[in-house]
Amino acid sequence: MSTAKKEYKRVTVKSLVDMKKHGEKISMLTAYDYSMAKIVDSANVDVILVGDSASNVMAGHETTLPITLDQMIYHATSVIRAVERALVVVDLPFGSYQSDSKEALRSAIRIMKESGGHAVKLEGGEEIKESVKKILKAGIPVMGHLGLTPQSIYKFGTYTVRAKEEEEAEKLIADAQLLERLGCFAIVLEKIPAALTKKVSESVSIPTIGIGGGKHADGQVLVIHDLLGMTHEFNPRFLRRYMNLYEEMGNAISQYVTDVKSQDFPNDEEQY
Repeated sequence: MSTAKKEYKRVTVKSLVDMKKHGEKISMLTAYDYSMAKIVDSANVDVILVGDSASNVMAGHETTLPITLDQMIYHATSVIRAVERALVVVDLPFGSYQSDSKEALRSAIRIMKESGGHAVKLEGGEEIKESVKKILKAGIPVMGHLGLTPQSIYKFGTYTVRAKEEEEAEKLIADAQLLERLGCFAIVLEKIPAALTKKVSESVSIPTIGIGGGKHADGQVLVIHDLLGMTHEFNPRFLRRYMNLYEEMGNAISQYVTDVKSQDFPNDEEQY
C-alpha cells in the first residue's frame, strides 16, 4: 500500500531504498542525449538509465553487444549535462566487466570520472560477483540486472521470458539476494514471470525495477523510444506506448517537404 509521495529535489540511491520502504513506486526511463534527458528529467522521472540499448535505438544494431565503453561515456556525458533531479545510472557495456574484475573497475571508474554518472549497472549474478565487489569497494554504486540479460543473448538464443522453470527461478532469487549482500542498491528484473518478480521483491530489501516483470516490482523501466512510439516494429506484451511519434514525426516531416517544394515555406513572416 502506497503512502504520501515525498518530494525529492535530487534522487539518490538512498532515495530509492526509501521509496521501497514507504511503498512508493519508482519510475525509470532511458535517455541517451541532452535534449531527451532534459525532457525526461523535467517530467520528474526518478531514474534515468543511459542504457546499452543505445546500440539498438541510436545506432541501429541488432543487439546491445557492439556498443563500446567510449560510446557509453559519450551518451552519459550528454545526459548528465541535462539532469537536475534524476539519478543517472550508466550501463557497463558488453566486454567491459564480465571476465576481469580489474577491467570492470577500470571501466566503472572511467564512466564515473569522464561522464559524471551517479552509478553503473551490470548484468548477471554469481558469475560477476568479483566485478561487483571490486566496483563497490571503490565507492561506486551498482545496480544489478537479472532475468533476460540482453548482453548474453547469444547464450540464450532468444528474447523469450526467462526463469519459467524452477531451477532457473531459484538461481535468480539466490542471485538477487547475493547482489543485495554484496551491496547493490537496486536490481532490474527483465522479462520474468510476475509471480517470480513478487517473490524476488519480497525477498530483498533493495528496490526491484521491472521491465516485462509485472506489477509486483518496486518500480518500472522502459526504453524512451518505445514509450513514445518512435519505434514501431518492437511490440512485446509489456510495452505500453503513450504516443505514436513514428507516425506523427513522419507526417510533420512530409508536410515540411511539401511546403518547401510548393514554396509555402518560408513565407513572408518567416524571413528577415
